[in-house]
Amino acid sequence: MSDAAPPPVPRLPRGVWLHQCKVRDCWFLQAPERAVKLDQISVAILQTVDGERDVPTIAAVLAKSFSAPKEQIEADVRRFLNDLAQRRMIEIAR
Repeated sequence: MSDAAPPPVPRLPRGVWLHQCKVRDCWFLQAPERAVKLDQISVAILQTVDGERDVPTIAAVLAKSFSAPKEQIEADVRRFLNDLAQRRMIEIAR
């Protein structure tokens, strides 16, 4: 058996949701009394966050969609999700 920790699995916590504003034609990550306007890449990442996929799987999906190197995508995804976790707008199960 390996001593390696399982890869992190991100999910949106209760009370946080992804919202498309049709009036402003943009996306937001919303939480009580907070909202973060998202760019196209952020939306792509958050649309793959389902509470079941781990970070390497999310990176693989995005790497295939954007024809980009998986290692680079995974590093960017980890940074983005860690930033949201510090803001308590995403939970990361390890």
